[in-house]
Amino acid sequence: MRTPEFLPPVAPDGLLERLSTTAASADADAVEITLLGRAGEYTRFAGGRVHQPQDIAETQYAVRAVVDGHAARAATGTIGGLTGAVTAAVKAAQALAQAADRPGNATVATPSALPDVTLWHDDTAAFDAAARAAAAGHAMREADQAGGHAAGMFGRALTQIAVVTSGGVAHHALATEAIGSLTATVADGTSHWIDLHRSCGALDLTASVDRTVAEAVAGQNRIPVPDGRYTIVLGPQAAGELLGFLEAAGFSGELAAAGVGLVAQRAGQQVASPLVTVADDATAAVGLPIGFDMEGTPKRRVPLLTNGIVGEAVTNLATAKALGTSSTGHAHIAREEVPAPVAANIVMDAGDATEAQLIAGVERGIYVQRFWYTRLVDRLTATITGVSRDGCFLIDNGQLAQPVAGARFTHSILDFLATVDGIGAARRSQPVMNVWNGAVTAPALRGHGFRFGAAKIEETR
Repeated sequence: MRTPEFLPPVAPDGLLERLSTTAASADADAVEITLLGRAGEYTRFAGGRVHQPQDIAETQYAVRAVVDGHAARAATGTIGGLTGAVTAAVKAAQALAQAADRPGNATVATPSALPDVTLWHDDTAAFDAAARAAAAGHAMREADQAGGHAAGMFGRALTQIAVVTSGGVAHHALATEAIGSLTATVADGTSHWIDLHRSCGALDLTASVDRTVAEAVAGQNRIPVPDGRYTIVLGPQAAGELLGFLEAAGFSGELAAAGVGLVAQRAGQQVASPLVTVADDATAAVGLPIGFDMEGTPKRRVPLLTNGIVGEAVTNLATAKALGTSSTGHAHIAREEVPAPVAANIVMDAGDATEAQLIAGVERGIYVQRFWYTRLVDRLTATITGVSRDGCFLIDNGQLAQPVAGARFTHSILDFLATVDGIGAARRSQPVMNVWNGAVTAPALRGHGFRFGAAKIEETR
């Protein structure tokens, strides 16, 4: 049951009817109207106190009008500006059609059944300011008792999406979201945790805080990482950072239609360990699932890697038409970017090992808690560069040993995934930068030959 204090940015009552009436009145062959809304409440803490509590309400109405197969867009931040946005989109589409020497191929979605996805959780609705402040207090006390300090954020949000088309689509969804992040620092030891879920209870806040503080205590007196290639165990956060780059290696419909990347060039081929299965899954119980995209197309599970074999690309209406397929429901519009299909809920299948068991199988190596400042270096080889950070340790004879400082790495995601021989049972989710309602969920991974520093390309270890 929704509590009065936890409301969407736009009242749902009568919303679809109003949007549908506006779309039907437009002088165009087809019109699509999308509302993207978010009401978020965030409790930030640092220096022994809660600071910068913040409530954010955002709305955007995006309009796409189609005239003779040519589409144009306009947007507004308020319902009052919607009629003007529709008029602007229609005029722009008419101008494109008049200037063109042939019809275009733009379309809007038609009605289809949606997948069954659980979006609302009462425990997130109950994660109010008092509950968040109590969680922050626990984190700061635990860090203080360990001789350090804690900084982070706990929040809840209500994501809203509504899509109507003149072709009869009329979808509306409200989805809860709980998120927590924490950095604990004890002398030079640090540890970082982040997780998100539709359900607040899935974050396991107390245990997550206690573990993060304990890792910071253990991470004191760090030493540099010698250049070389290592067997590594990636924690869920580090593994998720790597998986977030998979789409750029060729699982986007735009890349596939252009003949670039894994789906276009290596579909059906083995490129990773048979243990590795990754999908963009809008029906998953983890991450941030939602049942339809910004064009009103139902989302479906899209296999990216199945037992290490290259699968499909995520598509929207335009890229699906270019590929001769049907849209997978991954239309996306980001700020200051052109519309494109985006994998918004990347999920890797879990294994059956604990992190301790993955570490126990390593004679000499490194445990990596997370990566940051990661960038794509080579799309064709899926090579990225970045820095390891926070709770990282040498592994000696199956045990965590000396903590190590952050180190620069440059490595191919595919090369690493090809060596994976162990997968953790516990998974954790993190947001994806510049993706609306985007998340990547991963377990811990064990692999080999990971290159830190200036290790020679041919060197093995």
